[in-house]
Amino acid sequence: MEESISGFKVRGDWGDIVEHGERITRALRDAGVHDPDEDYGARFTRAFDEWEEWRPKAHETLESDVSEKTADQASIEEGKGEKAGKEPDEDIKTAGEKLSESYEQLEEDDAEAAVDNWKESIDYVARAADSAGRKAFRRVEDTVYQNVMTQLAPYYFDNELVSANIQQSTRNGGNGERFVFEVNVNDDGLKDAVSDRLAEFEDEIDRWHVEIEKDTDAAEAIEGAEPPPEPDDNSRSTTN
Repeated sequence: MEESISGFKVRGDWGDIVEHGERITRALRDAGVHDPDEDYGARFTRAFDEWEEWRPKAHETLESDVSEKTADQASIEEGKGEKAGKEPDEDIKTAGEKLSESYEQLEEDDAEAAVDNWKESIDYVARAADSAGRKAFRRVEDTVYQNVMTQLAPYYFDNELVSANIQQSTRNGGNGERFVFEVNVNDDGLKDAVSDRLAEFEDEIDRWHVEIEKDTDAAEAIEGAEPPPEPDDNSRSTTN
């Protein structure tokens, strides 16, 4: 691992990349980032969960899984209607109801209430248009990002806790695909704590247990077969 002002970097095969992400995650956990009772946890719990979701896993691939997660993470933020959990057609319906109320109030000579409902109707129409536009943009954005941009730029992740990027290097002779994975912790104090913990891992841990997704379907499909027992740490070991 290389450490610099821009973060913690490793070069290697997919197993090395996955292991680096797991070590960073474990160091963040040990620093209290996922504990809401700790200072860092109170600030970064949600950001940590986002990182945990994005980081590469042993059963994933860069071109498919990480590409899709990167596009989702980079996608345009939600508008007011989406944050309220409303679809565009729901807002259009509400706008029509408000407009009808406005006409009724005009007939009742309640001009002030009529104007208020008319304004609300316009707001709902605008919100519906905003939600529909954002949805359409995301469809285009995801397609463009996954099929074009990842061919030109690294796969990246960025939030208030962590900034990270993975680049796929050229094939290294007969040794398969090689990658470069750099992760930076955006809080200086937390970054120091993570650095210290990573150094301890290097000194103390000879074999790192890379987490893998369990698959018991095959065993269960065989009549009378029992799925294999789960190891205590839900992992397999790989050498450094």
